[in-house]
Amino acid sequence: MSEHAKSQSDDSRNTDTGVSAVEEGAVRDSQIDSRRIRDFVEAGPPDEDEFRVDIERIRFSPFFSRLASVTQVIPQAGSGTVIHNRLTHSLKVSAVARSIAISLNNSDERTRSRIDDLGGCDPVVVQAAAAAHDLGHPPFGHLGEKELDRVARTVLRLDDGFEGNAQTFRILTALDSCDATARGLNLTRAVRAAVLKYPWARSDWASQHRLDAAEMPRGIGDELADGAMKFSAYTTEVDEMYDALSAYPAIGRNQQTLECAVMDVADDIAYAVHDLDDFYRSNVLQYTSVSAEMGRWLLQCRELAALHDTELDRRRPGHALEAMWRHAQEKDPWIANEDAFRESVDRVNRDLVEGLLAVPYDGGLEADRAVTAFTRRWLDRLQASIVVDPDPHVRSGHVRMRDDAWHDVMVLKFVHSRFVLERSDLAVYQRGQTRIIASLVEGFHEWLLDPDEATRIPRRLLDSVEAATQEYQDLFDRDPEALRDQGPDAIMRLGRARAVVDYIASFTDAQAMSVNALITGSSEEPWEAGRGL
Repeated sequence: MSEHAKSQSDDSRNTDTGVSAVEEGAVRDSQIDSRRIRDFVEAGPPDEDEFRVDIERIRFSPFFSRLASVTQVIPQAGSGTVIHNRLTHSLKVSAVARSIAISLNNSDERTRSRIDDLGGCDPVVVQAAAAAHDLGHPPFGHLGEKELDRVARTVLRLDDGFEGNAQTFRILTALDSCDATARGLNLTRAVRAAVLKYPWARSDWASQHRLDAAEMPRGIGDELADGAMKFSAYTTEVDEMYDALSAYPAIGRNQQTLECAVMDVADDIAYAVHDLDDFYRSNVLQYTSVSAEMGRWLLQCRELAALHDTELDRRRPGHALEAMWRHAQEKDPWIANEDAFRESVDRVNRDLVEGLLAVPYDGGLEADRAVTAFTRRWLDRLQASIVVDPDPHVRSGHVRMRDDAWHDVMVLKFVHSRFVLERSDLAVYQRGQTRIIASLVEGFHEWLLDPDEATRIPRRLLDSVEAATQEYQDLFDRDPEALRDQGPDAIMRLGRARAVVDYIASFTDAQAMSVNALITGSSEEPWEAGRGL
């Protein structure tokens, strides 16, 4: 962990939140929970619920509306209305999260006591976090995220690159605006903390000694020299992150708040179950190939287990599932269990493969009822499996699924990755999309460096450059060591680079494609495609 992060990790954090120590003390003295403190003091109706204000600000945000035109897993083009986008996914995560939160608050006295000790679990907070959790995702799904991170680090020389969760937090605290402030939505600490799925900065892990995957929190990745793969705050928002977490003194370092853990579990459940709707209704998921993989592993799991890693051939039925199981054992020995895994494979095979997929989707009422019933069964099962863990493993959270349900989700996710994400036709399309991301970054960055074009650059991009540059200046004024290795021109260079990333990350899929056609000179509709720049 960096010295800067360490200095922020105790209860004496002093960050520029817009609330003075005197004001904050007065708030505490008046019996108001510190979770409800905002960046800037607002005068609202006395009976107004702070968390309800937060969720409405998120839902009315243009960043939230944009999610209707951003890919979730597979592109909507040519698939009609059956494919989820990031907006419909976020709405379903919100519904699942709310259901879990209400169930936890209505559980036995021992569980409720644990919840109180850990800082509480408000259903509106988890709904707000669920609504916000994908705001930062760029065009073209997770592949777009990876490519934007790559070019941000290699082309723009941004050490903390791009990360969808960090971008979400940046939107909520800096890029979006509300009636109270032009910078951020002025959310309560509870909601800000509830979106911190990976509560650290990328650089916090860069100096760590090499650890086994089983010893690190989820999302850190294998390349520790570059810092964490997943993280929730860029350098410019680190202080905001630790201020939000300061409202939860019972939550340990590198752990999510209870409300964040509920959102994270709900995201897993929605992805594992609801996205299967997409694949079935669009006929992307085929019975024959899935049945061969699952059936062969169930019949030959002992023989497959005896093979050396080099003997596993993912082209042969059963081998990919065996490879995934070995990877899970290596990463999560704290929970991975051979008997539980076999039971999950059998359960998914019976209900998904031999049940739902055995009858091809034809768009009729019977097929719709079948997929709805399947979804309902699995949602009920997984939501009923939630437990509160007062002392979680480093790779788990205070809210998690029971061991059997954890294995179920792992198997369902395997079906996604093996039979959808690894399809060559999707891969070809996605490779083309990555070229668009790189082209946009390079094109806009070069444009900003051209002194003769300053008056023709889109106003929104110029405003972003000014705002981001000021953020790096403020960071340098607070902590000169934060930019120690960046060089004399660091503030302007970093501000320009971060603005380009912010700008492109805010595009929809269609906008990214049309703007790329403009910037490469191949568009036949310059006036139409250039609107909104």
